[in-house]
Formats: sequence, structure tokens, C-alpha cells
Amino acid sequence: MEHVVNQPSETVIDITCDVCCQSTRVGGYGQQFGTLQAHWGHGSKHDGERYEVRLCEYCFFRTLSHLRRERMVNTMFDEEPDTTEDEFGLVRIK
Repeated sequence: MEHVVNQPSETVIDITCDVCCQSTRVGGYGQQFGTLQAHWGHGSKHDGERYEVRLCEYCFFRTLSHLRRERMVNTMFDEEPDTTEDEFGLVRIK
């Protein structure tokens, strides 16, 4: 008697950067990408809208650099200077 075993096939998905459209796959390490996301709720002009943008490493840090500059411009005349500019958004160091 022959037994047929059906095993689920493994689907390999290549996630591309939503900005530059390049692959986020790093050889030997798999997918490496950052995510910018929002879910706007009641009281927001965008109530009920959800956003998710996947970014390759290059585009992520280019976007983060832009946000750091915006923060610098918005706080440049504050009495207490921002001393954590390089750590903006950083949650954990390996």
C-alpha cells in the first residue's frame, strides 16, 4: 500500500521596498526591512485609515534622517537643546 503525505509547501515571499521597489532580502539573513505604520482613530481627520509602508535599510535611514532634520528645525529655538538627535527613534542597540 502506498501512502501519500501532503506537506504544505513553503512559500517564499520577497518583500520589496515601497519607496525604491528593490528587494529587502539580504543574502543569508532573509528579509530586512523597516515599517512605518499608522492607524488613525476617532477624532482624527483620517479616522479609520490604516497605513503601512515597508522600507529597505537605505530608504528607512534616509527617511529617518529627514524626520531628524524636521525635528531639529522645529526645536532649534527651544531653550534646552535636543541632545538626543542621533538617538531619535532608536529603541534598542544590539
